Amino acid sequence: MPQVTFEADTHAEIVAQVRRWLASLDADDNGLIDLQTAINQGADITKDALRIVASVAPAPIAQSDVVKALTDMGYKATDATRDRLRDGLANVEAVTGGSVVRRVGERGREAVFEMNATIAKQLLRALSG
Repeated sequence: MPQVTFEADTHAEIVAQVRRWLASLDADDNGLIDLQTAINQGADITKDALRIVASVAPAPIAQSDVVKALTDMGYKATDATRDRLRDGLANVEAVTGGSVVRRVGERGREAVFEMNATIAKQLLRALSG
């Protein structure tokens, strides 16, 4: 049976590993995914988080109608948000011929790079004393 394993000391590290793994599945040659895929993956991670939170509650709480209803509402809200984001992006792309979405994607990659470079410099300063 196929198995995927993630090892880390904290929940945040596992989430980061899962995100990198998911992104690698649908990435292009540059390691990038399109906006639609990113939206879908974000929604899936949110729904997984809802499921995990509900499942770790003590049995009487996890099996209560309130928790089940809240989890169901979370799923529906996540799906509705995902659908509205995808529809909105499709409309913007249709109106602009894709130029706005493309420019936002390029600026987003630059911002992430700049943010990562800044964080890396701060880490180096902290490590070097």
